[in-house]
Amino acid sequence: MAVARTRSVALVGVAGRTVEVEADVGNGLAGIHLIGLPDTALSEARDRVRSAMVNSNYPWPDARIIVSLFPASLPKRGSQFDLAIAVAILGAAGVVPAERIAEPFFLGELGLDGRIRAVRGVLPSVLGAAKHGDVTVVVPSANSAEAVLVPDVKVIPVADLRQLVEWLRKGDDPPRPEFEEYAEPPKTTGAPDVDLADVVGQPVARRALAVCAAGGHNLWMLGPPGTGKTMLAERLPTLLPDLELDHALEVTAIHSVAGVLPANAPMMSRPPFVSPHHTATAAAIIGGGSTVVRPGAVSLAHRGVLFMDEAPEFPRHVLDALRQPVESGRVTVSRSAGSVTFPARFMLVLAANPCPCAQAEDQTETCKCSPTIRRRYLGRLSGPLLDRIDMKVTVARSSRRELLADRQFVESSETVAERVLAARERAAKRLAGTQWRSNAEIPSSVLHADYRPSDEAMRPMTACLDTGTLTARGLDRVVRVAWTLADLADKDTPGQDETNAALSFWLGVR
Repeated sequence: MAVARTRSVALVGVAGRTVEVEADVGNGLAGIHLIGLPDTALSEARDRVRSAMVNSNYPWPDARIIVSLFPASLPKRGSQFDLAIAVAILGAAGVVPAERIAEPFFLGELGLDGRIRAVRGVLPSVLGAAKHGDVTVVVPSANSAEAVLVPDVKVIPVADLRQLVEWLRKGDDPPRPEFEEYAEPPKTTGAPDVDLADVVGQPVARRALAVCAAGGHNLWMLGPPGTGKTMLAERLPTLLPDLELDHALEVTAIHSVAGVLPANAPMMSRPPFVSPHHTATAAAIIGGGSTVVRPGAVSLAHRGVLFMDEAPEFPRHVLDALRQPVESGRVTVSRSAGSVTFPARFMLVLAANPCPCAQAEDQTETCKCSPTIRRRYLGRLSGPLLDRIDMKVTVARSSRRELLADRQFVESSETVAERVLAARERAAKRLAGTQWRSNAEIPSSVLHADYRPSDEAMRPMTACLDTGTLTARGLDRVVRVAWTLADLADKDTPGQDETNAALSFWLGVR
């Protein structure tokens, strides 16, 4: 009887922290003791591990067993430590060589019959293990496609405890991941079933959508029902290019922690589109949880689109909670268990009716809402939140003649996406050598120091600043949109036409 050590990974938000698992099998009153700040799910591991070992025909040591999880000050949650605990006990009992389990990382939940079940957050866990260099990670077979996304890591998928123990005993060639035969891991195709050509009669809104996609800007659409606000928002992801590898890994890690990653296509290669219902709570939007802090809608929409339909119907405190992540690109959730920071760099799209009866600006109907009701309804969208919206568009109902005339100008998502990609490549070339890849990400200090338009181009904005129509934050938003318009027009720098158009979008285009 001796002490055996192995390793696992604890998740703190979307970051993996290495945990050393030690097992001591020695003399004393028979029983198993788990130390190292385990939560309830982890404390129950002692029963799962015992049943899994016995049902796999391995002897359970009739001795005192102490399992320690280091560092002891780090709270450990979840069932992903089951496999590491079982392997450490088997090593301490002499069932498997202790030296063979010291270096690999073990992740997985044990079933009572010895099967190894899939767990959440395998990708960020493997990314955390990869920081130690050339490592070997043992994962459940169901998580193997997700684990092999991390380069320079040897992934060993196992289906049950007996398969793992036999490999550790004999030292044969380990099982190969199911997707190892592919040149690269399978990805989500993101094949759209919607197209921008479906929207007819809203040329200004379609133009605004292309600008948002090219620069990563936020958008607010105001108009009565039936004008295409939801259709436009749902087609915004079809204009966006595929995620770059590092961004795809970020997005995949967040969805893995949230437990919403598709099993058949583990790589999120397309920008996500998240549309929460207006009854969603602040914790559902921002993130939270009593014991385990989970990412919210703003993090699930990272590198994609967060669409809030019927925005005034959301509670005001939920809408105001968006102000910090929209500005900083991340959100910090503080609970009694600790603080966790999630990435939240997304495009915010708001859609709203002009009033509760939705007939405020429609000529064919009579609005039944008083000016006070209208003002109170749209007042739920606070000034500080709207100040962070780059583009505001008012959409109206189109007549039959307008719909017929606009059909010849409608473009498909594929056509517009090509222009968007060219504009993004132009911006990326200009921002080469920096950490930013789109105009919306440029900080204010750098924007006015290195990317300030000419004095002539700035004249419309300075006039609005003098009259108080434009705020300092609004100025930053207008300049960023002007650069995006210049990129779409294939210009080296924005001129007065671009700044005028950007200013009109910020003030609200009808």
